[in-house]
Amino acid sequence: MAILRFRIYWEDDDLTYRDIEIQGTQTFLEFHKGIVQAYEFDGKHPASFYESNDKWAYGREFNSEVLVNKKDAPALSMTRTPVQALVATPSQKFVYVYDPAGKKWTFLVELLNVSKDETYRRVYPFVLRKEGVAPAQYGIKGVNPSKLMEIEEKYDLGAEDMAEGYGNEGEGGSDDGGAEESHVEDNSQDF
Repeated sequence: MAILRFRIYWEDDDLTYRDIEIQGTQTFLEFHKGIVQAYEFDGKHPASFYESNDKWAYGREFNSEVLVNKKDAPALSMTRTPVQALVATPSQKFVYVYDPAGKKWTFLVELLNVSKDETYRRVYPFVLRKEGVAPAQYGIKGVNPSKLMEIEEKYDLGAEDMAEGYGNEGEGGSDDGGAEESHVEDNSQDF
């Protein structure tokens, strides 16, 4: 069975990409789900693949909302079209657009390699490599800003905390070390 390795670049930053391997018999819908997972998107929006050339021009469309391939249809179905059916050249390219009505996330998909060796027990599509930070689908990525403020306030040390001894630990010239020595009693006697 053919294993196809694709590199999926984020259009806005070509240093951010994911390498994904997929079985040739798997559909574009499964490929779409692999890309969504690799870029940590929620998968709640429609998407389209477009056949492309070396200049990344948009060609024939394969849409996630079209369920059945129909003659003269404006878009073909992702659910019924296997990926290998559209791989015509060793450098095959596609343009992938996620959430076209909203954010219109655009990714450039390039075939890197075709192999006959399937890795035992690997579930395809498989994310082989991640480079760069994935774009945040909604707003900022990471910690919720209100939670961040809560954490900062909880651990914020003011001037009064510094007066109580916080912040002097480990600094040279402290009187703490000398105080302990003064409590030591000299029990030695000369015999």
